[in-house]
Amino acid sequence: MPVTDSPSNSAVFAASWREAWAALGLVPPMGLRDALLTRHAEPWRKYHTQQHLHECLSGLAREQALAARLGEVAIALWFHDAIYDLQAHDNEARSAGWARDALQEAGASAEVAQRVHALVMATCHDAQPSDPDAQLLVDIDLSILGAPPARFAEYEQQIRAEYAHIPPALFEPRRREILGRFLARDPLYLTPGVRAEREAQARINLRTAIGG
Repeated sequence: MPVTDSPSNSAVFAASWREAWAALGLVPPMGLRDALLTRHAEPWRKYHTQQHLHECLSGLAREQALAARLGEVAIALWFHDAIYDLQAHDNEARSAGWARDALQEAGASAEVAQRVHALVMATCHDAQPSDPDAQLLVDIDLSILGAPPARFAEYEQQIRAEYAHIPPALFEPRRREILGRFLARDPLYLTPGVRAEREAQARINLRTAIGG
C-alpha cells in the first residue's frame, strides 16, 4: 500500500486523481494511482516525495483557471517525478513514457498522450517553455524556489539528503550552478499568479543559497 503523509493529503490526492481523469473523459488503469504514490514513497527520495506531489497538486488547484487543458496538466504533474533513479539521467523521459503509455491504455488519443508526454518533458528545466500549459506546470514545479524561508531551507536539506552519496566538493558547485541558472531567468516565473506570489522570495532564497 502507498504511504500518504496525512488524511488531508490523501483527500487531495483522491480528489485530484478523480477530477483529472474526469476532465479527460477517461477511466484510469486499475492500480495506477497507488503505483504512483508508492513510487513517491521510495526510501531514497527525500524531496521528490508525496510531499512535493501534494504541493504541486495544491498549487495547480490555486491556479487551475490558467490551464487550457486542466486534466492534462494534472496528469503530467502526477507523472513528472514518477521515475526518480538517483543514478540515472533519463528520469523525465522514462516518466513521460510511462504517462503516455498509461493514457493510451486508458483510451486517450495519440494527441492527448503526446501533449502530456511533452508536459512531463518540460520539467527537465533546460529551457523555459512557450506553451502556456507547460509554463504553468513548470512554474508549479519550481514554486518551491519561492517558498517561505523555512520551507526553502528544508527543501535544500532534502535535496542534499537525496544526493548524500555525492561528496560536498562535487555537489556544492554543481548545486550553485543549477540554482544560478534559475536566478538568471528574468522573470523566473512566467504565469502571473505564481510570479506575484513567489518571484521576489525566490530571488532572495536563491541568492542566499548561492552565497551560502
